[in-house]
Amino acid sequence: MLGLELVVVLGTAVLLGNALGQRFGVAPPVVLLIVGALIGLVPAVRQSQLPPDVVLLLFLPVLLYWESLTTSLREIRSNLRGIVLLSTVLVILTAWAVAAAGHAVGLPWGPAWVLGAAVAPTDATAVGALAGSLPRREITVLRAESLVNDGTALVIYGLAVGITVGEEHLTLPHVGALFLLAYGGGVAVGVAVAWINMNLRRRLDDPLLGNLVMLLAPFTAYLLAELIHASGVLAVVVSGLIMAQVAPSLIRAEHRRQALAFWPLATFIINGALFVLVGVELHYAFRHLSRADLRDALIAVGVVSVVLLLVRFAFLFSSAYLIRLIDRRPQQRLRRISHRARTVSGFAGFRGAVSLAVALSVPETVDSGAPFPDRAFIVFVTSGVIVVTLVVQGLLLPGVVRWARLPRDTSADEEQILAETTATEEAVEALPELAAELGTTAKVTEWLRQEYEAHLATVRAKGAGTDDDPALLHNRHYTDLRLALIAHKRATVVRLRDEQRIDDAVLRRLQTALDYEEVRLAGREQAE
Repeated sequence: MLGLELVVVLGTAVLLGNALGQRFGVAPPVVLLIVGALIGLVPAVRQSQLPPDVVLLLFLPVLLYWESLTTSLREIRSNLRGIVLLSTVLVILTAWAVAAAGHAVGLPWGPAWVLGAAVAPTDATAVGALAGSLPRREITVLRAESLVNDGTALVIYGLAVGITVGEEHLTLPHVGALFLLAYGGGVAVGVAVAWINMNLRRRLDDPLLGNLVMLLAPFTAYLLAELIHASGVLAVVVSGLIMAQVAPSLIRAEHRRQALAFWPLATFIINGALFVLVGVELHYAFRHLSRADLRDALIAVGVVSVVLLLVRFAFLFSSAYLIRLIDRRPQQRLRRISHRARTVSGFAGFRGAVSLAVALSVPETVDSGAPFPDRAFIVFVTSGVIVVTLVVQGLLLPGVVRWARLPRDTSADEEQILAETTATEEAVEALPELAAELGTTAKVTEWLRQEYEAHLATVRAKGAGTDDDPALLHNRHYTDLRLALIAHKRATVVRLRDEQRIDDAVLRRLQTALDYEEVRLAGREQAE
């Protein structure tokens, strides 16, 4: 029964934390951490412990897959060099610096490297939740960095754990082979799973079956990669990026509509639950530390948090100057960003679900059967560092963004207007030919032409930025009247059901059609 109770508690915590965050203008992850810490005071929750592999194998693939599906591949290509450096070199340097700091406060080198691997990668979901006010380019770089750097961190983690428990040996060829297998194998598995996914989606007409394939894809990619000791994280990310490119022309509208109703809710719940679990895990680690160890762990949290920030800032600024020294091409100069923007990126290096998953995955014992050294210390420090980065940096980031005075990013709005204008113009041009092919009557053709031309005038007016344009006014009146008519039709259908003139099944069918129309019209109104 405890499992069901935990489900209710976690769900209530996610609801409460997000509601309070929206009410008081605080980033929800910060509130969720606090709620989790309070829940950890409950004896029944405090006595339970999350299985080590649950986060890594159950939660992480879903979150990574959705982040990959909603990340811009074009922006990744444009900023590929910076993303590669951040997700490999920076992760290795960060893990080394944290390991050195951990060793300085008393950890043996093996556990110190485990700690370094746990806190080295930034977290994609935390970045998305806390850095939403940043320009599109910076958001894409941060998200892409946090999607790829998990693979690097997990290779370091596997080496550190293997050496500590007595399963691995540390030589340069061996480490190189592990990295090659992790990245090469991860990419290969991701491509293979995406190919299978594409072929299945072409053949499945049922939206439920199609979306079941979509749900299985991240777990399949992660599992197959782990079976060959490759990077499951990278396999999921590559599979998601490929599907993001082919899905618009491959997946049917009803499949996509159902997926967009399910995935945002699922990832929202999972992500919120993970932030709550970070707060809960603090109590678990706290109970397994002596007074002296707790003092050392608190010192380590502060030291590691400072090290993470210093290493990130040092790398961001030094790598920029190094690239400018080596690459003097004109197009490279166009890609440069200001020091203020780089400072914002430094503060946006949040830790989250991946760090928690790595820390919880540390085995309980070594090969000899003895307890894994300082496991509770690693879990506590990792959880503490997550709290510090999310709370301190998360609360400071809005002020840093205001200080940076970053230019407003209007590129997405401009590209949307370009796409709508071009698509509508070409549709109007193709209308006579399509009508002739289909044998459409002249009256219907003229009606559609007028509707499309009215929409084109509205889009052009939005692009010109003239709020008082007659086309915009006409569109607002049209939308408002259509929404009022939909509400009236819905009330009529409900009345007929109440009078028992139609069945509930008929009501649901008609209500679904009205809901789709209302959402479409309301979305168009908000887009203006």
